[in-house]
Amino acid sequence: MATKKALTAAEKAANYEKAVEYTGSLVKKAKKAVLEFEGYTQEQVDKIVAAMALAASENSLKLAHEAHDETGRGVVEDKDTKNRFASESVYNSIKNDKTVGVIREDEVAGSVEIAAPLGVLAGIVPTTNPTSTAIFKSLLTAKTRNAIVFAFHPQAQKSSSHAAQIVYEAALKAGAPENFIQWVEKPSLDNTTALIKNHDIATILATGGPGMVNAALSSGNPSLGVGAGNGAVFVDATADVERAVEDLLLSKRFDNGMICATENSAVVAAEVYDEFMAKLQEQGAYLVPKKDYKKIEDFVFVERAGEGFGVTGPVAGRSGQWIAEQAGVKVPKDKDVLLFELDKKNIGEALSSEKLSPLLSIYKAESREDGIEIVRGLLNYQGAGHNAAIQIGAMDDPFVKEYGIAVEAARVLVNQPDSIGGVGDIYTDAMRPSLTLGTGSWGKNSLSHNLSTYDLLNIKTVAKRRNRPQWVRLPKEIYYEENSITYLQELPHVHRAFIVTDPGMVQFGFVDKVLEQLAIRPKQVQTTIYSDVQPDPLLSQAIEIARQMDHFKPDTVILLGGGSPLDAGKIGRLIYEYASRGEADLSDDAALKELFEEFAQKFTDIRKRIVKFYHPHQTQMVAIPTTSGTGSEVTPFAVITDDETHVKYPLADYQLTPQVAIVDPSFVMTVPKRTVAWSGIDALSHALESYVSVMASDYTKPISMQAIKLIFENLTNSYNYDPSNPTKEGKKARANMHNAATLAGMAFANAFLGINHSIAHKTGGAFGLPHGLAIAIAMPHVIKFNAVTGNVKRTPYPRYETYRAEADYAEIARYLGFGGKDDASSVKNLIKEIKKLTDSIDIDTTLTGNGVKKAALEKQIDELADLVYDDQCTPANPRQPRIDEIKDLLRDQL
Repeated sequence: MATKKALTAAEKAANYEKAVEYTGSLVKKAKKAVLEFEGYTQEQVDKIVAAMALAASENSLKLAHEAHDETGRGVVEDKDTKNRFASESVYNSIKNDKTVGVIREDEVAGSVEIAAPLGVLAGIVPTTNPTSTAIFKSLLTAKTRNAIVFAFHPQAQKSSSHAAQIVYEAALKAGAPENFIQWVEKPSLDNTTALIKNHDIATILATGGPGMVNAALSSGNPSLGVGAGNGAVFVDATADVERAVEDLLLSKRFDNGMICATENSAVVAAEVYDEFMAKLQEQGAYLVPKKDYKKIEDFVFVERAGEGFGVTGPVAGRSGQWIAEQAGVKVPKDKDVLLFELDKKNIGEALSSEKLSPLLSIYKAESREDGIEIVRGLLNYQGAGHNAAIQIGAMDDPFVKEYGIAVEAARVLVNQPDSIGGVGDIYTDAMRPSLTLGTGSWGKNSLSHNLSTYDLLNIKTVAKRRNRPQWVRLPKEIYYEENSITYLQELPHVHRAFIVTDPGMVQFGFVDKVLEQLAIRPKQVQTTIYSDVQPDPLLSQAIEIARQMDHFKPDTVILLGGGSPLDAGKIGRLIYEYASRGEADLSDDAALKELFEEFAQKFTDIRKRIVKFYHPHQTQMVAIPTTSGTGSEVTPFAVITDDETHVKYPLADYQLTPQVAIVDPSFVMTVPKRTVAWSGIDALSHALESYVSVMASDYTKPISMQAIKLIFENLTNSYNYDPSNPTKEGKKARANMHNAATLAGMAFANAFLGINHSIAHKTGGAFGLPHGLAIAIAMPHVIKFNAVTGNVKRTPYPRYETYRAEADYAEIARYLGFGGKDDASSVKNLIKEIKKLTDSIDIDTTLTGNGVKKAALEKQIDELADLVYDDQCTPANPRQPRIDEIKDLLRDQL
């Protein structure tokens, strides 16, 4: 290979001058954008930021794939989480901020605060968070009416620039000025240096390695940079050891430890040291033999003058297995986090440094005072000011404050995973969500908090873990028992009723029952009927329903039928309500499709979704189910199929919950056996998934359990019931199943579902399987997947302190009398009883048994796996599935 020719001093100077000219042209265009931005109102700015956040959220998984493919670092699923954090969490934290004109006024003090943009920002983006940081800094730039010129890391240029392009184009479409977001097209040291030294740069947002941050700080321009993260967690003798281990491993595994707030060391009280180390290893960590320390040190670290040891370029974000293999160290295949027992006397050695990977150093502390000194020593060596953490039994223990005062860290995190806790919002409201974490004067930073508009004070934050306030939301009124349909005689405010149903409801006289009740009312009710809803309704049907509603102008919408009419009617009514507000043009198919895509936006927390559904003001909605399965009559969910892709999309918002549900068992006495079977298993899945969901609570679990009990006791008899030869027992079974389906709906309306439904939504759409059948096929495999112990990638959500899915399933089995000597055997018994149940109602629980060929599955498996992962039901699943694991689950169904 030819040796690269060394440049002369004159050639270097010429190259730098070209860089100065090039970056100067970008800054000049950015200055013009700032001048234009200054004239925008708060409403205009907020519209732009919302559009950017939505665009980023919609492309989250795609950008995660691109970042991983380009850099070869981290974990796709975790990069998706970071992208959603950068869009969803950050957007919700800033959306109500006043950033234009007068933002605060104190009449007593006589003060007025007025906001003005800084000007042109230079944005440095690291290879560790290439897309999420670009999204985060772009949102902040737009919210504050600044302009930004990015310099992306050369190893992530494509993915970072694509992320910036997506939010920039969304901003332009929403009315933003041209060139307020730009980036250096060809990354180079000269271009980056020239950019950050340009005199028209107002501030540098520097996120990256120490070299780049130091360059920004010494550029001559103001810089908001971050320091090295070498955070440590102190595990107190009073700590819940199991939770502390799970939090630590969740953190170290998250994106292979690349978030700068990730724990690099654990300082463990001597009293719990042995138990802690044993549990770490039980759950997938590997204690590296001391003889192999040097091999890993030599491969992972390089000594840098004045900075101690740093991670070499190829290591950051790589898996523990990869690092060990490259270093020539053998590690068992089921182990991923590498542990090193170190001596506090040797702090400053390579393995005590920042690791940016699933490597963790362990120190034993003889006392609380000793623990503080070890943590202080680690921070003083490398990572001063960044973050420290503590795992402790009682969060109001006075020692928490003592610890916070003693350690020199801007973030002191209590009882939570540092990597996710340090960025704010997910585990605490004590810090604003951010991907730029200041380290204060300890780390030579100008800010000591998560990047915001605060002054230059060093602010310490003690952040305590907590569960978010939960809720139980149901229809205003639920009427049940036979002949409860008579409530339609008393329903207030009914003058014009629009009935949504399917052809069978007309054919078999069920619509007549509704009309009879309305006819009894003292004042005549005008009615019209849409009766063409088909199974697995398409979006085009919902749009047609909305158009007919617009023509009729109802005050009451009555949904009658199984899940299809209820879901189509919910979405049709929603679109109609938007049109009545002037928010939708019912004559524009393309615009309505775009509106639906906004409705279908995936979210992690329903209260923080980017797209808010308007409260309906034209109509009240009454749901009358005629099958015992979906529970749609009491839920905020509706499933609709895209006409073009045939992908099923579950929409979720409490504005989709009917105001009134009428659960009348007389409507299900003639339901065909096959429908009874499929809808019954669908209801069972609702109850099971809501019981093990990360959102399950003491309010929802009893409802889930009662639904499960009723289904096991009544589904077979309900299936075998012959309407032509009615029996008391059979009628009772059908009535109980009708109540069970609604109870299951009440539970999952508040606790949500999991990947049983995510898989069924996608396999059902891809292979034409009825929803309940697709549910039945996936159910045993999902239970096996969730009911595991040890090395589990749990869903990063704060309701779980320790992973409990296996115990939850076992609790169900024991309650139903299925026995089992321990949790694992109880789960096996539960799966066996589910198989007996599906056999009793003649369901073949395999894909091949229902006409799906292996080749057909393999042809679509990559796309299906992404769709399942991105399904709205996935976030509440107790175990976060990796995309490769989803592929295994799909294949297991064959």
